[in-house]
Amino acid sequence: MRPCKSYPGNPLNYRGTKIGNPSGTDVAIDQVVFRENTEGMYGGVEFFPLPEPVYTALCANPKMKPWKDKAGLENIALSTRIMSKQGCTNICKQAFEFAKKTGRKRVTLIEKPNVLRETGGLMMRCFRDVGTSYPDIRADDANIDAICMWMFKNPQDYSVLVAENMFGDIVSDLCAGLVGGLGFAPSANLGDKYAVFEPTHGSAPKYAGQYKVNPIAMLLTAKLMLDWLKETEMGTRLEAAIARVIAEGKVRTYDMGGKDSTLDVAKAIANYATS
Repeated sequence: MRPCKSYPGNPLNYRGTKIGNPSGTDVAIDQVVFRENTEGMYGGVEFFPLPEPVYTALCANPKMKPWKDKAGLENIALSTRIMSKQGCTNICKQAFEFAKKTGRKRVTLIEKPNVLRETGGLMMRCFRDVGTSYPDIRADDANIDAICMWMFKNPQDYSVLVAENMFGDIVSDLCAGLVGGLGFAPSANLGDKYAVFEPTHGSAPKYAGQYKVNPIAMLLTAKLMLDWLKETEMGTRLEAAIARVIAEGKVRTYDMGGKDSTLDVAKAIANYATS
């Protein structure tokens, strides 16, 4: 689960296009991406060079014809996109359940079933089947390429987004860019009994020891953890403190145009959260 929310006062907030938002004011964005991160294109089942049994099995498909003439199996690399009905159904159900619980009225599937007909088709069928159990929630879908355009034009139109691994990875970074970048993007990996919380961004070794990176994504991730632990009052206080520091604009890291350190921002948020 990757929430992306714009906070008033953030100088990095998306302000829309000249046509869609002529005033140049912030566009209010509150999106949550549900990414199935155990299957799909990132499953790690790849081959190079292509083993003979795999090649033989592939050649049973007439669409393999363009590659039959390639000289040698060592010239062919293969990455698989393996998706199960269980995995597709589960992530779609999680998205709809979240929408129901939080009062959101729209869930959008991000896929490419017109080209990836079998895997994308499976995801589409599972999404539609799950959606029938939530008649009060609008269920629609969009191709990955098209939605990158529509989200840039009208990001306020989207609420809950659900996708397989690679497409969820792509679109969650787009969402983060609309609300200030990866410094504002938390993430939660949720299982039935366990959960792992981490900001969407990875590590940044080149900034080690410089205390210049934005800590807000990490703190928003802590908010997600508190909510999962049912410490919702603490989570609400933490988010309110983050929003206050952003709105005041007195303490900012370099990405927000400021000169304050990671610890300066963290301490300012901690002061409001505990006062």
